[in-house]
Amino acid sequence: MDDYRFPDSRLKKKMDDPSKTPLLLVACGSFSPITFLHLRMFVMAADYVKHNTNFEIVGGYLSPVSDAYKKQGLAPAEHRVAMCQLAIDKASNWLMVDSWEAEKKEYQPTAKVLDHFDQEINVMRKGIDTGDGTRKPVKISLLAGADLIQTMSTPGVWSEKDLDHILGRYGVFIIERSGTDIDEALASLHNYRENIHVIQQLIQNDVSSTKIRLFLRRGMSVQYLIPAPVVEYIEQNHLYGDEHRSSSTPSIVQDNDKGKDKEVEPTA
Repeated sequence: MDDYRFPDSRLKKKMDDPSKTPLLLVACGSFSPITFLHLRMFVMAADYVKHNTNFEIVGGYLSPVSDAYKKQGLAPAEHRVAMCQLAIDKASNWLMVDSWEAEKKEYQPTAKVLDHFDQEINVMRKGIDTGDGTRKPVKISLLAGADLIQTMSTPGVWSEKDLDHILGRYGVFIIERSGTDIDEALASLHNYRENIHVIQQLIQNDVSSTKIRLFLRRGMSVQYLIPAPVVEYIEQNHLYGDEHRSSSTPSIVQDNDKGKDKEVEPTA
């Protein structure tokens, strides 16, 4: 980590509307590999923020989990960071990849990762310029799928301390997923309801990293399911093809890992 530098080249330097609250979105997960749905989550969130809130997005970050997570199908961190970077290089002018979490030798809980962004943005950089010579603190929020809220509402899965830290201090933007009943989960988290923003997925997309890895193990094409530079990178580095191959057709399961704590998987 000696040569680590926080990426801020696409971070907005000055607010367009100083009357709004600056917002930074952070997606934590495996990204093994990154898919178009991971990228669409940011776009859907941006549309929601623009039309339904008084926030102004100043940047978005992908934070791949470290190798210490040891999840099945988890490619080495250097490859996952590289794939995320390839996915956004020419496709976005506001998304960035932060390797801080990925480079850590130990697993980093979500609360600690969000604290890292808060430190970099609001302490080190003192927030954002409002345009009139003053600076505003930036609201840091987690961006995740609906299954995250379900795990957060399940007793014993997340520590109360981390739950309160994430939902109370930072908040979360949740992308609805087909087949996921979110109302019951939200009811049990009613104390944090004002800090939980639910975004409807108007065009359903159920592509997942699990399905991509399955296709690759079976020698099937993943073209147009993930960014073209990522497809090329996977082929060049022979990733995912050496996982356990089965002659039968395995069931395709959804990734239950849009957010994480020690007991919960991160975004795949």
